[in-house]
Amino acid sequence: MSIIEAAVRLFAPYECLGCQAEDDRLLCAACAEKLPRIPSRCYRCAAATAGYAVCRECGSQTPLCQVLVYTRYQKLAKDLIHRMKYERAQAGAAEAATLMARLLADVPDNAVLAHIPTATSRVRQRGYDHALLLARALAHSGNRERAALLARVGQAHQVGSGRMERVRQLHDAFRPMRAGAIQGRHVLLVDDVLTTGATLETAARILKQAGAERVSAIVFAQA
Repeated sequence: MSIIEAAVRLFAPYECLGCQAEDDRLLCAACAEKLPRIPSRCYRCAAATAGYAVCRECGSQTPLCQVLVYTRYQKLAKDLIHRMKYERAQAGAAEAATLMARLLADVPDNAVLAHIPTATSRVRQRGYDHALLLARALAHSGNRERAALLARVGQAHQVGSGRMERVRQLHDAFRPMRAGAIQGRHVLLVDDVLTTGATLETAARILKQAGAERVSAIVFAQA
């Protein structure tokens, strides 16, 4: 949360997105617990797996070994992300990260968290990178290592695009940073929403080409 936002909250607390009760959070504790949980499964085909692992059949089609998802992209979760991304409610990142941290038990302690960088035009427009805020809050909440391992190249926006269009737009959309921090590591990509999987898969492929041993991902919600 920014200093300005924190100051504003002192005099004008949020209303919970669920019950509209005055609160210092976008979702009160009771409403946060009502978010539907996504069970452990393969993110591509929804087959039940242990630890949110990619199933054997889908494993040959993706560079990701595991994608942890907290909830569904609907109702309260959708409203929370919208406020965080488009209405400057940066506190939403910490709230989402606190819930996502519950999934970290399925990720090795030596994994390094790395956010999916947002297009720079979006960052300038908002004044912050929501995915970076999410990764910082998640690393803090879970007491995990975090590093900026990817840089965004170009300004492609994937909102509303289908999978094939997203894949085309994302071609050469990222470049690896800090190669020494990638070599031989298990990287856990952090993002807010999983839609087609094209963004995470593109980022994972680049990281593996740069020497990452394993790449998994964690998101707040799946559409």
